Amino acid sequence: MKLALLCRNPKLYSHRRLVEAAEERGHSMDVIDHLRCLIDISSGQSKLVYKSEELPLYDAVIPRIGASVTFYGTAVLRQLEVMGVYPVNESVAITRSRDKLRSLQLLSKRGIGLPRTIFAHKTNDPSEVIERAGGAPVVIKLIEGTQGIGVMLSETDRAAESIIEAFGGVDTNILIQEFIAEAGGEDVRCLVIDGKVIATMLRKGKEGEFRSNLHRGGSAKSIKISPAERAAAIGSAKAMGLNVCGVDLLRSSRGPVVMEVNSSPGLEGIENATGIDVAGKIIDFIEKSAKPGKTTTRGKG
Repeated sequence: MKLALLCRNPKLYSHRRLVEAAEERGHSMDVIDHLRCLIDISSGQSKLVYKSEELPLYDAVIPRIGASVTFYGTAVLRQLEVMGVYPVNESVAITRSRDKLRSLQLLSKRGIGLPRTIFAHKTNDPSEVIERAGGAPVVIKLIEGTQGIGVMLSETDRAAESIIEAFGGVDTNILIQEFIAEAGGEDVRCLVIDGKVIATMLRKGKEGEFRSNLHRGGSAKSIKISPAERAAAIGSAKAMGLNVCGVDLLRSSRGPVVMEVNSSPGLEGIENATGIDVAGKIIDFIEKSAKPGKTTTRGKG
């Protein structure tokens, strides 16, 4: 098969592993920087140009699009979809998962466990917002963020009010969530492929850090998860429409609560913690699933 990998940095562990896994199975993989792509549209046809050359027709594409370039990256992916290339994750699903508020709304509709979350315009009373979230401590998040960036823990009502007012002053949208104290700075990352949890790890934040992201100095180990946690992870992936994703759960006193669904999960931490060839399983999924023009977004704009 002729495959494409959309990413900015081919040297990252996750991207190197995907290329290796594809080549080990006899496939070719072109690594394409989506920001250097040019979409050429005319009546009845459109092309995707990369480094001044028209890209060939691929059997499948693996999108690894960073949160900061979601709009442009998904536009390039959508062009490949229109051309009939099979996407491991569709552009509409990636866009959906990147909007934290929209994600929570969809997960709530499916009855998946969530932390109490408040979204309010800056004209609302900050004290009411904090009270509705359960009172301090509360977690304050940017609507779009990744790897723990844009996530703050406010330990007092007054501090939370100051943060809310500050973001309101610069017209920045935020979410205010209840703090799950019993999680103890730990979360569970479930790697879901094709509706199955194929690898799980427990991540713990470094001393004094409530965020458990490995990029922020956390540690990880392989664990077994409960049936409820497995159901929450699979249901979350389905709600987002993602074939491949990482689902982050907290273990609360009322059961698992989903914090985030990541459409481009890192592979290094979970492969090292579990010894599972996650990259290989992604290529296996492509081999089984990729068909020309097999995407719900093809031709639908």
